[in-house]
Amino acid sequence: MNDSRSNSILEDRVLQAGEEWSRVLAPGQILRIVDLEGYQAVDFLCYNAKDPAERYNAADTMKINGSIFIGKGAKIYSDMGNALFTVIEDSCGRHDTIGGCCSNEANRLRYGAKDGPNCRDNFVRALTRHGLGKKDIVANINFFMFVPVNPDGSMSVGLDAGHSSAGDRVELRAETDVLAVLSNCPQIHNAVNNFSPTPIRVTVFDRT
Repeated sequence: MNDSRSNSILEDRVLQAGEEWSRVLAPGQILRIVDLEGYQAVDFLCYNAKDPAERYNAADTMKINGSIFIGKGAKIYSDMGNALFTVIEDSCGRHDTIGGCCSNEANRLRYGAKDGPNCRDNFVRALTRHGLGKKDIVANINFFMFVPVNPDGSMSVGLDAGHSSAGDRVELRAETDVLAVLSNCPQIHNAVNNFSPTPIRVTVFDRT
């Protein structure tokens, strides 16, 4: 994207497959997530940094935006009806709100897989740094993840690879002091990462 405004970079790093990340953003700061190689799901949670009991609410976000998908222009709402983030750029088209995160428990039930890397454990590690834990995990957004929903209501989580290409990105503008938490999904038991998890780039900046 060509933009005549300047960006003051606050953090810029590559997250390898399976890594997690967290940071508090101030109002107006922007979080950019780039899928470097394509077909990589990025699990996302967010909280009011000053009162983490207020956090992302999937149902209200879907109802208020009028869609089960997240895309450019969508606002990410808390359970108190406040916008935590606004999606200001999106080159992918739509992002999942219903598939949730992978976990040891889900992998065991779906694939018979024993303990291994998963997004739920990543969330716990990231949240612990902020005085939060497993009880604070709610239904999350999955950036770049594709979950087909058929007219009869059936869905196929993990049966289809994501629809992102190398270099696709999403940019979120913080609307309040907000804690953002990411898990660069390590799932290898289904097609969500095309069976081969890859790195992403995470950048936080002020735009002036």
